Amino acid sequence: MAHIVVLGAGLGGSIMAYELRDQIRPEDSITVITKDTKYHFVPSNPWIAVGWRQRDEITIDLAPIMAKKGIDFKAVAAEKVHPDENRVELVDGSSVSYDYLVIATGPELAFDEIPGLGPHGGHTQSVCHVDHAEAAKAVFEKLLANPGPVIIGAVQGASCYGPAYEFLFILETALRRAKIRDKVPMTFVTSEPYIGHLGLDGVGDTKGLLESEMRSKHIKWLTSTRVKKVEEGKMTVEEIADDGSVKAERELPFAFSMMLPAFRGVKAVRDIEGLSNPRGFTLVDTHQRNPKYRNIFAVGVCVAIPPMAPTPVPCGVPKTGFMIESMVTATAHNIGNLVRGNEPDQVGTWNAVCLADFGDSGVAFVAQPQIPPRNVNWSSSGKWVHLAKVGFEKYFLHKIRKGTSEPFYEKLAMQALGIDKLKEVKKG
Repeated sequence: MAHIVVLGAGLGGSIMAYELRDQIRPEDSITVITKDTKYHFVPSNPWIAVGWRQRDEITIDLAPIMAKKGIDFKAVAAEKVHPDENRVELVDGSSVSYDYLVIATGPELAFDEIPGLGPHGGHTQSVCHVDHAEAAKAVFEKLLANPGPVIIGAVQGASCYGPAYEFLFILETALRRAKIRDKVPMTFVTSEPYIGHLGLDGVGDTKGLLESEMRSKHIKWLTSTRVKKVEEGKMTVEEIADDGSVKAERELPFAFSMMLPAFRGVKAVRDIEGLSNPRGFTLVDTHQRNPKYRNIFAVGVCVAIPPMAPTPVPCGVPKTGFMIESMVTATAHNIGNLVRGNEPDQVGTWNAVCLADFGDSGVAFVAQPQIPPRNVNWSSSGKWVHLAKVGFEKYFLHKIRKGTSEPFYEKLAMQALGIDKLKEVKKG
């Protein structure tokens, strides 16, 4: 009998537990360790921040669902992973031993790396967590009462640009609906070398599509920009030249700002030689398996992926939902093989399918594989993207409530969108 521990219960960890239950033997056991019994659907956080969703609409209590699936569920945060001892130490002083460990913690948000950044004692908002989104909503309501400049974007080292673009356009739509858009100058500040880079060197014509959207909505932008510090109502940024020198420093006033931070690995898995890289992300091979600790796997945002190529300001590589699903499916199959005495043989596709909602329209892209050169490199825009994102939200929350391991992104892509390029992804 094997005991598998899944560390984390977000997008990757929750479906990881479900898929493992379907792949391992009846006599094998699973324990999920997470700091919160509640699952929050992170892609809906931008809607929370402008009042288009309420917290309870995107929240699911995982404990009873895990119990029905025969999965042990511990709502206690991990203190430290001890890979040489095959155990996870918890913050309450207890420990959980494992035969196999799947790290699915997501990232730690590195707000502290820039003075004044973030909602925890800083001056900018975030949509990375539902708590942050609710705090942002309170500041958004103040903006409605007292309009002023807005700065949205992603700081140096960020690796998740889609939500920044989403929130930029969702906020713009909300301001138009409130009939105060004319009183709110908007600026997008990003570490990307160009608009639509997304940490992926662009996908299809994301550069042209996103620049066109910004021009049509009178949104200014600064690229290759490093945030130096944030003070109340003022952000100091540096525009960086291709050779790395500072070509200009600016002070940007704001009444509301949402800036995505850089990510790093969580404390429980950081600074472990052979397990994590210098930023604390977990090292894996093509089978999602750590090269040194062969009974440890990792899926999701916590996985170490090197940057695409050098950029004037550091840009990380995103891990989209489709990519994470492919990691999860490969890992579940590989652990299923191991508990039966076989070797891992499944490799995640690492393709990217993304729906970026703009409130009343949006941009979608498909990258196969996510890292170029690609077999499929496609992007499009339209009102259908907004409708597809709403459908995706409902489908995924239904999936989590039912405890099913059905591949939700493929179903969404193949049945809801019906795009020829996505059919090519399935064939690939």
